[in-house]
Amino acid sequence: MFGLLSILLGIIGFGIGIPIGLLVGYFLFIYSEPTDVKDPIISSVYELDSSSVLDLLLELPLWVKQPEYERTDWLSDFLSDMWPYLDKAICGIIRSNVEQIFSEYGSKFFVKSIDFKSLSLGTLPPIVHGIKVCQTNNENELVLEPAIRWAGNPDITLVLKLFSIPMTLQLLDVQITAAPRIVLKPLVPAFPCFANIVVSLMEKPHVDFGLKIVGGDIMAIPGLYPFVQEIIRKQIAGLYLWPQTLELPILDCSVGAIKKPVGILHVKVVRAFKLLKMDIFGASDPYVELSLSGERFPAKKTSIKMKTLNPEWNEDFKLTVKDPQSQVLQLRAYDWEKVGTHDKLGMQVVPLRSLAPNETKKLTLDLVKNTNPNDPQNKKNRGQLVVELTFNLFREESKIFSGPLDKYERFESEVRRSFEYVSLGAGLLLVTVQGAEDVEGKHHNNPYALVLFRGEQRKTKTIKRSRDPCWNEEFHFLLEEAPLKEKIRFEVKSKRRGFSFRQKVESLGYVDINLNDVVYNGRIKEKYHLINSKYGVLHVEMRWKAI
Repeated sequence: MFGLLSILLGIIGFGIGIPIGLLVGYFLFIYSEPTDVKDPIISSVYELDSSSVLDLLLELPLWVKQPEYERTDWLSDFLSDMWPYLDKAICGIIRSNVEQIFSEYGSKFFVKSIDFKSLSLGTLPPIVHGIKVCQTNNENELVLEPAIRWAGNPDITLVLKLFSIPMTLQLLDVQITAAPRIVLKPLVPAFPCFANIVVSLMEKPHVDFGLKIVGGDIMAIPGLYPFVQEIIRKQIAGLYLWPQTLELPILDCSVGAIKKPVGILHVKVVRAFKLLKMDIFGASDPYVELSLSGERFPAKKTSIKMKTLNPEWNEDFKLTVKDPQSQVLQLRAYDWEKVGTHDKLGMQVVPLRSLAPNETKKLTLDLVKNTNPNDPQNKKNRGQLVVELTFNLFREESKIFSGPLDKYERFESEVRRSFEYVSLGAGLLLVTVQGAEDVEGKHHNNPYALVLFRGEQRKTKTIKRSRDPCWNEEFHFLLEEAPLKEKIRFEVKSKRRGFSFRQKVESLGYVDINLNDVVYNGRIKEKYHLINSKYGVLHVEMRWKAI
């Protein structure tokens, strides 16, 4: 009997003692604020002992300890001035993301609602203790590695309704130390001049914070703080530690991107019928101009047929196509005049997306005054123009397109070439003169580059007063056969500006490049030392696209 009674009293004591112990511990260790916290003692460095100085070395900014890091006080000042506005912008993003997460996962964890009682990142901005600019082999990206620390005083209070019971969570005293790698790529000629921001962490970040639940700091529970710290570090490292990345799109990659040729449009201007009479004696002297929309190259022209309204040309032209989905062939007929402007006989356009690759299409086009369908003058009979069109894709693009072009989207392709599959037929040679280094003239430095190939000469713009000019200009050479055993010459020259008795044009060096490697490999991108130049180097990229 006494044994049963003692067991019963033990169970009751255990049931009462545990809740009382937890309640007392909560008020003693979590809810109550410590009373022994005092302001820190501030001392000069020379007053500290050696162990204290060694502890402070960990707090020194990276630009003090590592010479490759640049001092960035100006950036920290900029963040300080911008912080009130960045605070509101970042908090707006946090709110929207939390709402998306709640709508996706809230029901799985029995969370009825989530609301911010207060949301502010505080008044203390992050500090950038140094920044390093990294050199890479990719010229189409910029790599930065800042060292960031944030000891903030945020006011973030979240109210969760869990099983219809409201619960308050408060985040405070946040400290974060991180060394991210920020890559801006690809670089494009449209503001802000890069399409994406790619962020990754080079080492595990240090994260410290306080977390109160229902007014009590749960991080004060013995053993919980290091456990939570390690979980957070592992989660962040698993998501963003290099080579894992976070990619933030800034621009559509197509915005500002330089379009590369995908094929050749063969145009045969056959003949015209019943053109307008523009001369006094009831005839015209017609010729045709043809060009592709979106191109800055001069229009190509047929020969002039004198005193006829039904001319016959049978002349062939080749045009480089970059975007068959949007480009159109523009055809304009004119009456040649010996003096004054030439009279317009009519025009017409042909969208390239209506053409099937590698198929010849013969068209008889009604000439109109302009492309406005509501213009009543377009109803006037201006004659007809007969043309034959063939759109030939380059070999690496032909696997993508088949059938009418308006049924297919355009994709990027990379094709592995080998010697046995190289086409020795017609194609397009693309030459990009990127820039030069250490080119120096005796009397002036206003460099420009010349590209000489098969009797043709192309010229870049002139860069004033520069030893390291950057041109990034592309030139096209349409060829009937692959340029095997041929060489292309690049010359860098300087042109005197203004009046002077000194030499007007001065050679800064040249280089001859064999095109065999371009044909066999499809692409080369190299730096070439200039002949007759002490230190000059030329940056060139060349591609061969076979039809």
